[in-house]
Amino acid sequence: MPNQILTHPGGAHKDDFLACCVLIAQDPVSIQRREPTPADLEDESIYVLDVGDQHDPAKGNFDHHQFPRDATPTCSLSLVLQHLELYEDARSFCDWLEPAEWFDCRGANGTAKWLGVPRDIIGKLSSPIDVTLLRRFAAKNEHHPGEALWEVMRMIGEDLVDYLQSLRSRLNFIHEHAQLWRLDDAADGPVAIFLPRTDPLPEEPSLGLPRYIEEQGLASTAIAMIYPDRRGDGYGIARYNDHPNVDCARIANEPDVHFAHASGFIAKTSATDPERLLKLVRRAYSCEE
Repeated sequence: MPNQILTHPGGAHKDDFLACCVLIAQDPVSIQRREPTPADLEDESIYVLDVGDQHDPAKGNFDHHQFPRDATPTCSLSLVLQHLELYEDARSFCDWLEPAEWFDCRGANGTAKWLGVPRDIIGKLSSPIDVTLLRRFAAKNEHHPGEALWEVMRMIGEDLVDYLQSLRSRLNFIHEHAQLWRLDDAADGPVAIFLPRTDPLPEEPSLGLPRYIEEQGLASTAIAMIYPDRRGDGYGIARYNDHPNVDCARIANEPDVHFAHASGFIAKTSATDPERLLKLVRRAYSCEE
């Protein structure tokens, strides 16, 4: 069992900070910020993060600085998530992870070029939350359970791990229950994803539907999602990825539609019959008058 986390002194970066967050969510141990000794690198009870020039999960060493210059951008957080078998889901579900890897390995200029944006955009995305947490983390050489910053770090790690694990479970649930509705006869025509009501009903019935659509390779044809309304016995109808041809305001006057947002991105209906729901989606998509 690990009894300590060790990472580099000096300025802190998002990757070593988050790697520590994830690990203390699993093992609530103290964090030291100093250079590792050879004995530290051999000690399996010490996690050594983002320093030490070794990647050896069996010994708890997670550094990437020794990788070749042209290697795929990988940071200490990447290595920790790989160790916990969460990396593939993190790359799929956390849109911020790959840019974080690029920023840590290629810097602001390289990341901006990779994203295809001007260099100054990178600075404009910085948050005072990031600045304060990293500055406070770098200001001390040791962080211990019970301290305010350490406890916040554990919350961050717990939320990230819980998000990844619960979303994977949620996607498995959707895969088991979801139905694909075609809106016309074309093989590559528009489709809607229907998630029927189950007992028990998930706390957030629509959670994970966009990710499911992406995983199933339906992002180019999906236009809408139909899912149980957690506030009633009916269903919600929402356009997928702001599809320009879906306007739920078109069904606002239907007798069984009790809410339709003025911008047209969502509607709520008391209808429960699949045929009726399909008809409403087609009207929102203007496939049926």
